[in-house]
Amino acid sequence: MSVRLIAGEFGGRTITTSDSFKTHPMGDRVRMSLFNILGNLQGLTVLDAFAGSGSLGFEALSRGATHVTFVERDRTAQRIIEKNIADLGVGEKVKLIRSGVGGWLDTTTFVHLDNANELKKQDYDLIFADPPYNNLQLSTVFRLKSLLNPKGLMILSYPGRESVPTVNGVVVVDKRSYGNAALAFYRLDS
Repeated sequence: MSVRLIAGEFGGRTITTSDSFKTHPMGDRVRMSLFNILGNLQGLTVLDAFAGSGSLGFEALSRGATHVTFVERDRTAQRIIEKNIADLGVGEKVKLIRSGVGGWLDTTTFVHLDNANELKKQDYDLIFADPPYNNLQLSTVFRLKSLLNPKGLMILSYPGRESVPTVNGVVVVDKRSYGNAALAFYRLDS
């Protein structure tokens, strides 16, 4: 199976996806709407949690994101992401974490060197959380807020029939429903 990237540098190109029931690429209509809402992603750092085929992260790269970190535990999906990285030639702009999101959060220290070469907590400008609909893992999803920069945005994809998940520390700034799928947009509560 494949998914077409919608716009930007790789617009019109296809990436490989899995036909496995374990991953579910976001539908074209929802993905198009999401990226129309987000607009220009120039210069952003992105986390694609529960990445599946990586379609959200690759679309973000196509639209100007400078770096994407993919987190995916399924080995088949990892191989698909690797193939898509090679096919698009974006190896220097991505990192693939071969782990479940919860395990990665438990075992990783999120630091990088800032412009003054001082250690600083890794912050992401944009976090996509698209967990399996049969196991949303909301406690894990909401732990991702600790990686969000102060002006960043986290987007959760969840079943459209459910109410918007909430948790202390983030506020819902937008929500959209698309039949069987819904998106919630979160910012840090200041």
